[in-house]
Amino acid sequence: MSKQLVAYFSASGTTARVAKDLAKAAGADLYEIKPAVPYTRADLNWQDKNSRSSLEMRDKSSRPALADTDANIADYDTIFVGFPIWWYVAPTIINSFLEAYDFSGKKIVLFATSGGSGFGKAVAGLQPSAPSATIVEGALLNGRPNEAKLKAFADKF
Repeated sequence: MSKQLVAYFSASGTTARVAKDLAKAAGADLYEIKPAVPYTRADLNWQDKNSRSSLEMRDKSSRPALADTDANIADYDTIFVGFPIWWYVAPTIINSFLEAYDFSGKKIVLFATSGGSGFGKAVAGLQPSAPSATIVEGALLNGRPNEAKLKAFADKF
C-alpha cells in the first residue's frame, strides 16, 4: 500500500473539516497549506473586485507566499490536495504549494469544496505547477461526507 498525504488549504474551515475526515478515513497523514499572511474576511469577499482573493484570482501569475515549506513530499506516493473552488479553479496558493516541492513521479488527487461550482479548469490550471506529476480530478466533497464515502474515495487512488 502506498503512503498517502492529505494536504489542504482552507479559507473558512469547510475544506479543513473534510480534509481531516478524509485523512482519518484513508489512514493518511495530514498537512495544512497555510498562507504566510492569513486571509481575513475582507480578503475573501469575492463581491469586492479589489479584495485580496479577487486580485489574486484575476492574476494567473499570482503566487501567495506560503507560511512554511516543511511537508515531506518525498515520503509519499499519493498526495490528495484539497481546496475551496474559487472562480471555477483552485486558489493560486495551490500553485504556490505545488511549485515549492518536487512532485516527480507522484500522483496528485484533487478534492474540493464548493458552494455551487464544479472543478472547472482546476487540473489544467495546476498541471504546469507540477509538470512531472500526474494530477487527477478526484471529487467535490461537499457537505459532511461520511467515513465510508471518504474511504471509498481514497481507495480508488
